[in-house]
Amino acid sequence: MTVRIFASAVREDVPLVYDPATELTHTPNRPVAIGRVLLDDAEVALWPTITQREVHTRIPFNVCWSALVRCNLQCPHCLDDKNLPERGNHQGIAQLLADSDVLGNDISGGEPLLLRSLTELLHTLGSRGAAVSCTTNGWHLERRAPELAPVVDAVRVSFDGPDAAAHDHWRGRGSFQRAVAGVRAAVSCGIPVQLHGVLMQSTAHRAQSLIDLAAELGAVGVTFLQMLPIGEGVHLADAEMVSDANARRTVASLNWPDGLRVRLRTREVADGFTVIRADGQVYHNVRGATDIEATRPLRTVTDLELPLNEGALR
Repeated sequence: MTVRIFASAVREDVPLVYDPATELTHTPNRPVAIGRVLLDDAEVALWPTITQREVHTRIPFNVCWSALVRCNLQCPHCLDDKNLPERGNHQGIAQLLADSDVLGNDISGGEPLLLRSLTELLHTLGSRGAAVSCTTNGWHLERRAPELAPVVDAVRVSFDGPDAAAHDHWRGRGSFQRAVAGVRAAVSCGIPVQLHGVLMQSTAHRAQSLIDLAAELGAVGVTFLQMLPIGEGVHLADAEMVSDANARRTVASLNWPDGLRVRLRTREVADGFTVIRADGQVYHNVRGATDIEATRPLRTVTDLELPLNEGALR
């Protein structure tokens, strides 16, 4: 049994439990206390999942905050726009997100572990009942895991292959070794770790090996992400994108041990998702998650509200 932190709330009379590792939102089959709660992840995994569109709330279930553009790696499939200015005011944005009805806040980048204030920001993000996570390339995770452990509910580490040859091809020499060391350190500190792998034509055949690696490292699961032709990734789209149908078939063919949480995030699911980028504006994935558009600067909680006729995902 693995007991870890989830976020629980009631929205539009629907009880919800958000998992900061898988980013899935569940509907519990029993009463659950409101706020940040300790639950058995095996029990939560049995509860049905529900999407934003099915509940019709105006505030997203969860958001990704790409707090900075800076990164120590230069991955050719990166979703970020390297030309965006970094607004700063990180503490102000963190407090605003904490004060909203968002169930889950994830800090991404760029590379969030380059932020000296990361632990303070995570503490703020989780101070009002939301679950908090961090998505990282893992390069600095071994060093920072002890300070993150008290304030983060899950860490997601990106992998493009199950070994150094495959992974470093995309992320640079030494990346695999550093990421593996980071995952081991995080697990040792009691942080739930979810491995993230982007499904591409060049990587999909290694999906089973990535699951095997996750089990070996003690991760709680693997999320397979459909490649989005956004940011740097637009240059690879024609050669590397896999259809949602083929992605589903790939994941359906995989085997994983009991207790490992495996999820596929299709482009269909990613459509409408809310991202706060480094320039301080609210963005949404649009046109089947093949593009991303800014809607407005994030100045108040109401700026997070979803368009009336659009849902936002996960």
